[in-house]
Amino acid sequence: MRRREFFTLFGTVAASWSLPARAQQTERPRRIGVLMNTAADSPEAEPRLKALREGLQQFGWIDGGNLRIDLRWGANDVDLDRKYAAELVALAPDVIVAAGTLSVAALLRVTRTVPIVFCNVADPVGAGFVDSLARPGGNATGFTLFEYTISAKWLEILKVIAPDLTRAGVLRDPSNPAAIAQFGVIQAAAQSIGVDLRPISTTDAAEMERAIGSFAAGSTGGLVVTPSATESFQRDLIVKLAGRHKLPAVYPFRVWVVAGGLISYGPDSVDEFRRAGAYVDRILNGVKPAELPVQAPTKYAMSINRKTATALGLTIPDKLLATADEVIE
Repeated sequence: MRRREFFTLFGTVAASWSLPARAQQTERPRRIGVLMNTAADSPEAEPRLKALREGLQQFGWIDGGNLRIDLRWGANDVDLDRKYAAELVALAPDVIVAAGTLSVAALLRVTRTVPIVFCNVADPVGAGFVDSLARPGGNATGFTLFEYTISAKWLEILKVIAPDLTRAGVLRDPSNPAAIAQFGVIQAAAQSIGVDLRPISTTDAAEMERAIGSFAAGSTGGLVVTPSATESFQRDLIVKLAGRHKLPAVYPFRVWVVAGGLISYGPDSVDEFRRAGAYVDRILNGVKPAELPVQAPTKYAMSINRKTATALGLTIPDKLLATADEVIE
């Protein structure tokens, strides 16, 4: 046999040896669970899921191809979160993507071994999900909802859009571990701009209606709505009450303004799901969650509803309009 023919034959055989091994690696699609903290028909649902799929596709992971996604919608319901957390872990996924504090808490009650990539979690250290942002230390890592300093910005924006404001109610969920820190930051800002602050702690619709009605009985008041599962679940009611009582209000996310709220300022919560694709990819390639630092938001946006401002008798300052990312007419 000639030397050239031998190496050609050897190369063909060697290639055939590698084929079964490669086929075996791609034979089983990798499996990820997704536990969302919204309902399937929520306005945030489809954009977040789309962003996650896009983030995964950037690294070659295709749902229905080399990847299988098992999806559950927790709808900010503790019982549903616990049920679906158990279901997803039982499916033995390679990694689980979880949205919101309730979802992550439910998963960590079930498993301390399955890797978890979380999105939209306000305070993962305070909630006990990670040891620190730089060194998570366990089976969970991901993306925080915001930095606490943004809480002061909410009150400052409210004062700009309603300059006669002298009182502000801070709508918060007392069971939310981030609520205390948020209120502390807002309180410090209130002292510097001369606004009297009042916490409005609520857990259900009837209590929320009474509390906001009572606060609105005073003059020149406004609302700061902090992010939590309770507030998200009661979003339509809160926007309705703010309109009924003629209260200017600032909200944490754009979806509130689309629903009729006055103004929002906060992180792009959809972008975190796109960024999560990179962490899922690294975990699927062998990196442990403990080695991936928790990341803060990188995109913030302001949305203003001009129609709502008109209904409240407010004139939006040109400077605020110029800095807004979106103005809904």
